[in-house]
Amino acid sequence: MPTYDYQCESNGRVVEVRHRMNETLSTWGELCEKAGIEPGDTPKDAPVQRLATGGQVVKSSSLGEAAPACASGSCCAGGMCGLDG
Repeated sequence: MPTYDYQCESNGRVVEVRHRMNETLSTWGELCEKAGIEPGDTPKDAPVQRLATGGQVVKSSSLGEAAPACASGSCCAGGMCGLDG
């Protein structure tokens, strides 16, 4: 499922949530419920706006294995790239 960033117009907070592409959240209460957070002092009917982040979809199969740690103190094994730390 893609992730989306929403901003609350009342409190200015930006919250990232996952939901289906055809789903839209329009209030702080809906956003808090989807994100699993408490609404706090902000009214649940406060409007939220989805930010133009494009949504992110990452399949777990595309993550692959983590790259091995570098063998030397630089970014290149053996220190050949000249970007020594």
